[in-house]
Amino acid sequence: MKRRTIIAAVGSTLGGTAAAWPLVARAQTALPAVGFLFSERQDDAAFRLDSFLAGLRETGFIDGKNVVVETRWADGDRDRLPALAAELIRAKVAVICAGNINSALAAKAVAGTTPLVFLTAGDPVEEGLVASFSKPGGTATGVRIFSAGLIAKRLQLLHELVPGAATAGFLMNPGNPTAVRQAADAEAAAKSIGLRLEVVAASDAKGVDAAFEALVERKAAALAVGADPFLSSRSEQVIGLAARHRLPAAYEWRESAAAGGLMSYGTVLADAFRNLGVYCGRILKGTRPADLPVLQQTKFEFVINLRTANALGLKVPPLLLAQADEVIE
Repeated sequence: MKRRTIIAAVGSTLGGTAAAWPLVARAQTALPAVGFLFSERQDDAAFRLDSFLAGLRETGFIDGKNVVVETRWADGDRDRLPALAAELIRAKVAVICAGNINSALAAKAVAGTTPLVFLTAGDPVEEGLVASFSKPGGTATGVRIFSAGLIAKRLQLLHELVPGAATAGFLMNPGNPTAVRQAADAEAAAKSIGLRLEVVAASDAKGVDAAFEALVERKAAALAVGADPFLSSRSEQVIGLAARHRLPAAYEWRESAAAGGLMSYGTVLADAFRNLGVYCGRILKGTRPADLPVLQQTKFEFVINLRTANALGLKVPPLLLAQADEVIE
């Protein structure tokens, strides 16, 4: 059996048929179901799902053999998440995995007693997902990654690579719950290393274009991209604009560096999503979410794309190369 991906078509006849179909199929197979909800496009996040499935396999669950994984992708439009989460609940999944904070909040709003395993870059207690890290309580638990707090490190790495830059830009999504904190962290980090910071905001594709125009006008010589699911979903656009304007940029995830971005520094996402799969498998075996403490991912990776550095006319210092976990040549 192949994994099924359903794209919501809210308000249409096709959408209603699609939402009902998994119930019939599962009745025939009698397999438990796991929901996988994510705000990004499937093509951009395929490795995350693969890592999640690897975690499920570690606990003895194989998609199509003894479990069915129902996937829902919002294609970068978080406004679609509530309807997609409701689809999974109607499909009677045994547990929902939510791949970021927007997905987690949408799932929690409709989950009721359905267990939820989430990934977040923020504080899950402040976000209302759990009562505490060690004793989550209720029906939710998950994995916390350190993302927004790494902005200072990205700015420092840019400063080492472009030491002559007097002004750096910081691109953020104002709709992100951690946007204000991220901007404050970026301002403090820039001040500590003698950089003037230009904060620009974007919450849609046109906004990304406008943000780069503003950075060029303000003579920014480097750019740190904020931690945000929307910005991650627009990575191709951001990377293309950075190349067009010859703007050295540091990103959140390795995938951005692999796709042509200059560098990335962030959590090893494959490990985080594998742990989500392990937790979902344990819940399928009967463990209560309340008994699974929130995991905190502390493994990071620094990636430099040497091809992009050469294209920008940048000479990467040997010491910086030695720090890199991966150099793309």
